[in-house]
Amino acid sequence: MSRRGDGVKTWETPTEPRSSSRTERWRHCERFRPGIAALLIAWAMAVPTAASAAPPALPPSAASPPRPVSSATAPKPAASAARSVSPQAASKLTPSARRQALLRAGAAVVGVEVRALPDAPTNRMMGGLRNGSGVVIGQDGLVLTIGHLLLEAEEVDLRLNSGRSVPARVLAADPVTGFGLVKALLPLEVAPVPLARDTVVRRKDKLLLVSGGTQRAFSAPNLSARRPYSGYWEYHLENALFTRPLRTDHAGAGLFNDRGELLGIGSLLVIESPAEYERGPGNLFVPIDLLKPVYDELLQQGRSSASRRAWLGVNCLQGADGVGIAFVSADSPAEAAGLQQGDAIRRIDGVAVDDLASFYKQLWGGGNAERDITLTVQREGVSLDITLQSVDRSEALHRVKGI
Repeated sequence: MSRRGDGVKTWETPTEPRSSSRTERWRHCERFRPGIAALLIAWAMAVPTAASAAPPALPPSAASPPRPVSSATAPKPAASAARSVSPQAASKLTPSARRQALLRAGAAVVGVEVRALPDAPTNRMMGGLRNGSGVVIGQDGLVLTIGHLLLEAEEVDLRLNSGRSVPARVLAADPVTGFGLVKALLPLEVAPVPLARDTVVRRKDKLLLVSGGTQRAFSAPNLSARRPYSGYWEYHLENALFTRPLRTDHAGAGLFNDRGELLGIGSLLVIESPAEYERGPGNLFVPIDLLKPVYDELLQQGRSSASRRAWLGVNCLQGADGVGIAFVSADSPAEAAGLQQGDAIRRIDGVAVDDLASFYKQLWGGGNAERDITLTVQREGVSLDITLQSVDRSEALHRVKGI
């Protein structure tokens, strides 16, 4: 169960942690306004714990982070993720440089305001007006955000911390990684941030979470888990980052390490965070190391090659009795084939379905994006074989005329 973007609910609205004690409210520190950002920066600059005593340093030229302009001419913003940094190099990062890096990270997060096409099917779930955040990663105004904000977008504006609004255009929305890219149409005059070279995150590493826009806020979350995640809307992510406590302004927000390097982009609110370290409601972030392999494809094609995969339009939950359909998307192959809420999916093309992950992997790996697929479902005690004609999800989305 999750909520995607501000105000977009799936099954239930989570209750945010409350406390009657001022000390407890401060300890939860769910949201910090910019006026308290200095406290977070001071906290992040404290002496590292043993678990993170030798973190990687900032890129060699902190003032000149990656500058993606086009796939043919620009350095890849995630290219530094493959390089290792010695503990000796990491120790050279001075407190002053660390503080400046954290300040730059906070300043690089902007608001993303989206108006979707009036007839967009995704408006039923996400609404026609969507607000989130994005992180400036290129000198030319390239902003990384979460892709579901941009689905079927008609207009996109970037809300800077100064209050200025800058129009932007959508470059990519990738359903596999979840990333979205937009490019400002006017100069942003915002310094981009570097992408993390070392994306290994430990439980006690100090993290900084920043959202942009009119409700700009800072917080210092804790890592609660790093593990696979399967979403009800035909989505699976390996090695997702989970943090606590929850933030409701998570969509597109930037998660940074204590050197001001981007670790991940906010995607979801999860009701029950995995219990690898601690349980409770929290957020899911798409790790930045997924960007490098698909960066060129996102610029050239607007999505990764792996995103050309089958889509049925079934929204499923995993329970004790297996995988069940929670609801069927309108105008989808599932609706056309007569699948219903409450159907329990037992097999796909004869292969047993044990959980959401196995269902998705068979769906995507079983052949072309557009093909006949047979689902064996249990409905009111009766086993039914239903054949669907899957489609390429991206091809089914509405686009602005001429694009």
